[in-house]
Amino acid sequence: MDEAALGSDQQRRTKEQLPLTSAAYEGRPADIAHARGLARGFLGQVQAQRGLPLSRRVMDGVQLVVSELMTNACKYAPGPCMLDLRLTEGSISITVWDSHPVLPVAKAADLGRVGQHGLEIVMAVCQGFEVYREQAGKRTTASVMMADDSDGDVTGRTIPEPARTWRRS
Repeated sequence: MDEAALGSDQQRRTKEQLPLTSAAYEGRPADIAHARGLARGFLGQVQAQRGLPLSRRVMDGVQLVVSELMTNACKYAPGPCMLDLRLTEGSISITVWDSHPVLPVAKAADLGRVGQHGLEIVMAVCQGFEVYREQAGKRTTASVMMADDSDGDVTGRTIPEPARTWRRS
């Protein structure tokens, strides 16, 4: 087999084997901490198996987003929820499915408001955010970029707000 074919085969296997971690939860408050632990383990797996160095910003950001999305699922959706963590090209994708069909709405910034800042936090940390209504419930996906420049800022980010996509299906 020539080197070009070997390289192509190796790239295809690499894309097929991108790490994915999933877990189902009952929607209890204790599940939030379990989900953060799952995220830490997943990030460790990405570093160990892929040899990808992840900055403190990425490590903390992914765990924060997992915590906020799982908190919303456990607080506002009755019953079970699911968490998927996936390594994509250049980012970590965090998806939470819950049983509540109502799409979240980001509130206007209000420093006097106590609580309900989770969605604001997620949007500030992530470079991508999507919410889809499902046949049962909804699926929320956020992505945290892995590349940092020397100052710890996300490479290539030219606007202060993250990209947001709201879709209804």
